[in-house]
Amino acid sequence: MNPVAVEGHFCIGPGHPFLIIAGPCVLESEELALGIAQAVKGITGRLGMSCLFKSSYDKANRTSLNSFRGPGISKGLKILARIKGEVGLPIIADVHDKGQIPAAAEVLDVIQIPAFLCRQTDLLVAAAKTGRVVNIKKGQFVSPWDMRHAVEKVRASGNPKVLLTERGVTFGYNNLVVDMRGFAIMRSLGCPVIFDATHSVQLPGGGDGCSAGDRRFVPILSRAAVGAGVDGLFLEVHPEPDKALCDGPNSLALHALEPLLIRVAKIHDIVKEDL
Repeated sequence: MNPVAVEGHFCIGPGHPFLIIAGPCVLESEELALGIAQAVKGITGRLGMSCLFKSSYDKANRTSLNSFRGPGISKGLKILARIKGEVGLPIIADVHDKGQIPAAAEVLDVIQIPAFLCRQTDLLVAAAKTGRVVNIKKGQFVSPWDMRHAVEKVRASGNPKVLLTERGVTFGYNNLVVDMRGFAIMRSLGCPVIFDATHSVQLPGGGDGCSAGDRRFVPILSRAAVGAGVDGLFLEVHPEPDKALCDGPNSLALHALEPLLIRVAKIHDIVKEDL
């Protein structure tokens, strides 16, 4: 596997620091996002981990028409650009159609393809052609081995910088399950693999018009995934998850982030020589 370089910042993959992708689900306010970014940078810096700040300017895939979606692309990208400039963290966020990509690529260091859109060829190709790192979230309906097709679409468009993120597989109604074998299968495609520990504990559509979740299982699944050999963790964090405007039930409390990362760092130190 060739490590993937986030230009001007760090490399992701074997032989490089463990990656943390962290931030609130959606941009609720500029001040809140800046505060979380500063906290996350401090924590990952103390632990010697690489960090991407994540937050969405527009959560287009919502259960209900009334769900909070964020400030929109124009205002949202301005907030993310400020975080990038003032806090110094590289940025990752979703894009939902290829028309968003030119503006997004001006700010984002990593362009993320949402799970439900991982098979959208035009979106993958347009993201690839920016030259930015492309993080493809594996659809809840896609097997690990079938992600090779999404990877090939990006690589065939001239961009070898691909990450894959596991976020759970549909398991009946309103539930997800994580198949730990999938990490090794997707790493065999030559891509660093990230585990989205917070979306994996969602209960999709289980909240009477919104997604429910159970954050109690975030630490358990995180430890298991790191033991299985992932290259990084994706964690939605919030100072007060119960008051979050989006994905609160599955978000990790910000104060719980450092204790969790201290533990997973120890696990990663044990398994990294075998990867």
